[in-house]
Amino acid sequence: MCKSKIHNEVQVTMNYNLNEAASKTEQKKSTLAALRKLLDLIQEERKTIILAMIIILINAGLSLLAPFLIGHTIDTYIQSKQYHGVIVFSGILLGLYTTVFVTNYLQIILMGGVGQRMLYSLRNAVFNKLQVLPVDFFNQNKAGDLISRINNDTDKLNQFFSQSLMQFISSIFTMLGAGIFLLSINPELGGAALLPAVIIWIFTKAITPWVKSKNAANLKSVGGLSAEIQESLNNFKVIVAFNRRDYFRKRFDEANQKNYSTAVSAGLANNIFTPVYGLSANIGQLIVLAFGIYLIISGQFTIGLLIGFLAYINNFYHPLRQLAALWASFQVAMAGWDRISQILSLDTNLTVLPGHCSDNSHAYLSFRNVSFTYPNGKEVLHHVSFNLERGKTYAFVGPTGGGKTTTASLIARLYDGSKGLIFLDGKDIRSYEPAERTQKIGFILQEPFLFTGTVRDNILYGNEEYRNLSNNELAEVIMEAGLESLLSRFDEGLDSKVQTTGDSISLGQKQLIAFMRSVLRKPELLILDEATANIDTVTEQLLENILQKLPASTTRVIIAHRLNTIENADEIFFVNSGEVLRAGSLQDAVNMLLHGKRES
Repeated sequence: MCKSKIHNEVQVTMNYNLNEAASKTEQKKSTLAALRKLLDLIQEERKTIILAMIIILINAGLSLLAPFLIGHTIDTYIQSKQYHGVIVFSGILLGLYTTVFVTNYLQIILMGGVGQRMLYSLRNAVFNKLQVLPVDFFNQNKAGDLISRINNDTDKLNQFFSQSLMQFISSIFTMLGAGIFLLSINPELGGAALLPAVIIWIFTKAITPWVKSKNAANLKSVGGLSAEIQESLNNFKVIVAFNRRDYFRKRFDEANQKNYSTAVSAGLANNIFTPVYGLSANIGQLIVLAFGIYLIISGQFTIGLLIGFLAYINNFYHPLRQLAALWASFQVAMAGWDRISQILSLDTNLTVLPGHCSDNSHAYLSFRNVSFTYPNGKEVLHHVSFNLERGKTYAFVGPTGGGKTTTASLIARLYDGSKGLIFLDGKDIRSYEPAERTQKIGFILQEPFLFTGTVRDNILYGNEEYRNLSNNELAEVIMEAGLESLLSRFDEGLDSKVQTTGDSISLGQKQLIAFMRSVLRKPELLILDEATANIDTVTEQLLENILQKLPASTTRVIIAHRLNTIENADEIFFVNSGEVLRAGSLQDAVNMLLHGKRES
């Protein structure tokens, strides 16, 4: 009976394809909102950033004071030939410029640390998020693109924070201060000088979305290129075996050409601001020079004020020219942040339900009207129901693509069914915490994944019970489990080296390691998905003998094409066309495989 409100029909299939999600994302999202979300991620750095901004304010204020002092010195001391005052104010300016140098150095040190710590935290956040996402996510996204997001995109953010952010803020403060001085000295001349900046602001606001889209396309193509390289390197043996270097060379050329095209477009977009901003600065200086000379002739202005005014115009438009490059860097960083935040915003669809439905049957595992559909694909299983009893051996057979591995994945809760309920040991499988569920279920794949290290490291992966044992103590545990004959296949025993790439051990030996790893966890249900496909018949018989020594309560699920693997099964199921049917005897299963007949 159900102890919580759980519907029998739950849509759990989700589209985790990041590239498709990016194409559907609304482009009107505010840059300010994206930046605010990024700043929320680095709350710990708030004090350091505030301190750096205070230093920037001091720096900008002192820099803006210099033109005023220069103009005052010219009008008061140079024109009247009071050289003592010139020397005094020269010393004041020297002290001011020295202070500006020191504050510049301090802000570089502070923000350099912020950038590196942010990079560290951000990469940790992305990687930790990947750890909780389901298999669905990794099936729908290429590893190379994910690597690019973790390495390349986060580094774009680091570069902006450590190198550009403070300069960006400093330029804005300097511009605002210079604009205030210009308007306070002479409102009419100041307004005329700032007119080109208004035009620049309109131009920037209009062109920014286009620049951001070009940078986003470039980062996406970098991810695609990374994915293509990784796929080619992972499958290099196959490429050589079939002598199809030309095929992968063509695919790489296409990815490289796409990356080149998007890089050129992004480069043009990023550099479009610089000449326009430079032109506006020149126009502003011409306006000041022409209007200022007119005011001097009419007696409304002094030479010192004009020189100071020209300095303030330079203080306004020089940061503006810097902002042209910095704004492009900012757009690159925001495009990278968009790609990173896509991952951070995802949640697993394999949530643990707070309540659970209990099963009144005595089956250890039970499927109740379970259906399953892959995202954007056809239905693989349709209203499937069957029971597995504790301690029995079950074989699942059927044609390739019939749904055997999908059924095994649902048993292990690598996916959730689109409809129906699955019970494990009397409870809804969705109510188990991941650690509790994986302790109950062992899963041996056809191509097991191992980590670079030793046989010991891989055997003990996910098995804390034996983590602190010495090699001798672990060897005794392996002997008690009847696995010593498998360990003897490795020349250096538990210290034998294992590499995820290369030929340090054979595929069959990798399978033996995966077998030992699962058996030592003492699972209540053991799934073998073509687990003996890469093993010779002698070793296969050895594994069969070990399986027979498992506790009598262990339920075994075997997926295999080789009939000798399933001949000792207590019950055989035929999986095809969305159905899981009892096959009866081994001969009945053979007939169903040969003729595709459906027998209940």
